[in-house]
Amino acid sequence: MNKYNFNDRVAIVTGGAQGFGLAITKKIIQSGGKVVIWDIDNDAIKKAKKEINSENFSVQLVDVTNFRAIETAVKELENKFGKIDIFVNNAGITGMNAKVWEYPLDEWKKVIELDLNSTFYCCKAIVPHMLKNNYGRIINIASIAGKEGNPNASAYSTAKAGVIGLTKSLGKELADKNIAVNCVTPAAAKTRIFDQMTDEHINYMLSKIPRNRFAKIDELASLVCWLASEENSFSTAAVFDLSGGRATY
Repeated sequence: MNKYNFNDRVAIVTGGAQGFGLAITKKIIQSGGKVVIWDIDNDAIKKAKKEINSENFSVQLVDVTNFRAIETAVKELENKFGKIDIFVNNAGITGMNAKVWEYPLDEWKKVIELDLNSTFYCCKAIVPHMLKNNYGRIINIASIAGKEGNPNASAYSTAKAGVIGLTKSLGKELADKNIAVNCVTPAAAKTRIFDQMTDEHINYMLSKIPRNRFAKIDELASLVCWLASEENSFSTAAVFDLSGGRATY
């Protein structure tokens, strides 16, 4: 396993109790970093605590669709650690599979709020802290769906396209600082998020991947760890594909 020097680094990973977020959390801790996960799934948190037995691991119950809760959590961590170096916006849902004209309004709003607006809320809260310390690495987990637009997944595709746009804007705004903002656009991986999809939609996604398999969570975690490291001192406002050959641009 490749390791980066995360000694004395403090990271927040949203949705960190399972899937991509848990794999990212494990790799940062294995490389010497401290990780605080933000999650609200108590069952997943209990399992994560059993898997990660480390003094460098902790949990905050934070609803990332609540900006005031995010602000409060950031202040608590600032008081505890004195700094926050890395922020990974990973929390998200796929939403239901339906045609645009049949998509329920409440479902649309729920997906946009968690997959796009929460990323904005977290960036808005964490950037002033990083500016004060003149150091930061923000990694937003988008999706290949945000680039290509999956049929029957309009809310998810739209939200992830928005995350890509937000990443580019924020990265350029901070380009003269020692703060890198990048996003990753993975193809689907077999995580609990598949439980939210129809078999038809899962088969559609697989059919679009030239490598003829889904992404592995450790593959994404490795890429995120490089983006979160000091070695990534130049790339910002960029989109990194992990699509098994699916991406066309």
